[in-house]
Amino acid sequence: MLSIIKSMSLKGLEGYIIDVQVDVSSGLPEWEIVGLPDASIKESKERVRTAIKNSGYELFSRRVLINLAPADIRKEGSYLDLPIAIGVLFSSKLIKNINKTLENTAFVGELSLNGKINKVNGILPLCIEAKRLGIKNIIIPKGNLKETTILKGIKVLGADNLNEVIEYLYGKVKLKEKRCTWEEISKKQNKYAIDFMDVKGQENVKRALEICAAGGHNILLIGSPGSGKTMLAQRLITIIPDLNLEESLETTKIHSIAGTLKNDENLIITRPFRSPHHTITISSLVGGGKVPKPGEISLAHNGVLFLDEIAEFDKNTLEVLREPLEDKKITISRLNQTLTYPCNFMLVASMNPCPCGYYGCSYKKCTCNQNDIKKYMNKLSGPFLDRIDIQIEVQRVSYDKLDANEGESSSKIKERVSKARKIQELRYKKENIFTNAELNPNQIEKYCKINEESNQLLKIAYQKLSLSTRAHNKILKIARTIADLEGVKNIEKRHIAEAIQYRSLDKKYSE
Repeated sequence: MLSIIKSMSLKGLEGYIIDVQVDVSSGLPEWEIVGLPDASIKESKERVRTAIKNSGYELFSRRVLINLAPADIRKEGSYLDLPIAIGVLFSSKLIKNINKTLENTAFVGELSLNGKINKVNGILPLCIEAKRLGIKNIIIPKGNLKETTILKGIKVLGADNLNEVIEYLYGKVKLKEKRCTWEEISKKQNKYAIDFMDVKGQENVKRALEICAAGGHNILLIGSPGSGKTMLAQRLITIIPDLNLEESLETTKIHSIAGTLKNDENLIITRPFRSPHHTITISSLVGGGKVPKPGEISLAHNGVLFLDEIAEFDKNTLEVLREPLEDKKITISRLNQTLTYPCNFMLVASMNPCPCGYYGCSYKKCTCNQNDIKKYMNKLSGPFLDRIDIQIEVQRVSYDKLDANEGESSSKIKERVSKARKIQELRYKKENIFTNAELNPNQIEKYCKINEESNQLLKIAYQKLSLSTRAHNKILKIARTIADLEGVKNIEKRHIAEAIQYRSLDKKYSE
């Protein structure tokens, strides 16, 4: 007898329906799975067979053929255990005459040998795609229910074990369903334990970070050891506006696929802050694997990627960031498939100015020669540096400032940043972008117009600092953000002048 049970699978963040076609017939006892299954799916026949037996059903010796359609797409993972088990039970006539229709119901879950349904990765994007493709009901592991509480338009039911699913199909029990609103979830947002108020002095760097947060710009902090680079970088996340529902869903989908969601999390409601070690490999940074998984740059989507001591990273590893920094997405090609993940993050990097760390330091002499310094700075290529909007030196805080009154709090800075972001959101509502950092050359020409006086100043800087065209555009985008922070409609000369200051390191370290 043939049965067809619906399930779901993902290709990157895009989903598609899998028809689990099960045929049980007489013949030599054998279980065969076709339709490009990977090793974990091929092994499912032993898990499914044992789970069915331990759930109280006796399988007779039959020939079982399982086809996963469409057969031209490779499937991987253990989430097809549940639909395979239901299909085998139907085809073996061990369950029949059920009260529930299976026409618009999909099943997803991994089975233990005792019939328990275990959590799987990627449930949120699976359910979102199931809704888009017209699935009305989806049965998932109970442990994954928290991820789906915000979804509307699809009935998401959580089951604890195989017997519970069978009893639900017979109409004997109701499966658990959770619902929650975005307002209820966002109220639980944790306050950060860190604050800009903790930072003494460093007003110029705080200003640069405020501009960075307001326009979504990348930033490089260069300073001697102990100057506070890491402390400042960690506090950037506290002044970026909170995630909205759309951003939260996007971010949670990626973390769901990667399996990095915490057990008590409904959705990710705070912006990610990822800080990988300098020994990270290329595949861990951008994503990879036989079936490509999201890397650190995708896990930092809608948040901050912090590369501490960036000069210590492998140069080839850094070079692969060039395209993602421009395109805001990463395409990973492997033998089996090509996947694209979003990676719209703010890059914050820090480094010493030289190998010993004290070049230009006012309190300790640098022991490096000019060749050493140039070689050290050359670890960051020109094209890579071009993609960093703001480059700023972090000086040691003087003793007098250590006893100074508390600085401005993160909440006050965040208010200004949020107002600037609102201005950008309204300005670009027809452009499909949200921040000044995302402006392309045509949009820069449209939204970053400057008067003749400002243009002359920018021309002098372009020639004196030997700037690239990309660096020229970065200055215009930064100036646009500075104007937005002031609430000024037009970019003025003072905005250009301040923006140029944030590219001064181009000249200093190229001499």
